[in-house]
Amino acid sequence: MNDSVTSIELDATDLRLLDLLQQDASLSNQDLAQRAHVSPATCLRRVKRLTDSGVIERRVALLSPEKLGVGLSAIVEITLDRQGAEHLQAFEQRVLLDAAVQQCYRVAPGPDFVLIVQVADMPAYHSLVQRLFTQDANVRNVKSYFSVHRAKFEPRVMLPSLG
Repeated sequence: MNDSVTSIELDATDLRLLDLLQQDASLSNQDLAQRAHVSPATCLRRVKRLTDSGVIERRVALLSPEKLGVGLSAIVEITLDRQGAEHLQAFEQRVLLDAAVQQCYRVAPGPDFVLIVQVADMPAYHSLVQRLFTQDANVRNVKSYFSVHRAKFEPRVMLPSLG
């Protein structure tokens, strides 16, 4: 992912398309165009521009972890012993490669990282701890919170008013 920030002008049509795609990215171009009140050609061109500019990073399907048997979610705080840039980057790179890590945030103040992880069960979580935290001599503290109920999961980005 590119860390440079590139600004793109978004008009009401772009915002409508983005809002619709956040609700259902599986819409055909024809259906998306109809709901956004634009022609299919305009819709295709706009979505391509939004994708090429990086506003749309990717399109994914949201799956039910419970129905797939990967029902243990944890929020994990990690504090490193040494916080130099190279140590932060080394830890981050290692967790980014692990499929169980869904999200990784560097945070301040408090711990150095907050991770959102999804595993099948407690033995799988224990394996993750051994893999990512125990074998790293630079990990000073791990604090885990296990989800007992997910009341909301809405990976939407708040858009400026569509008014």
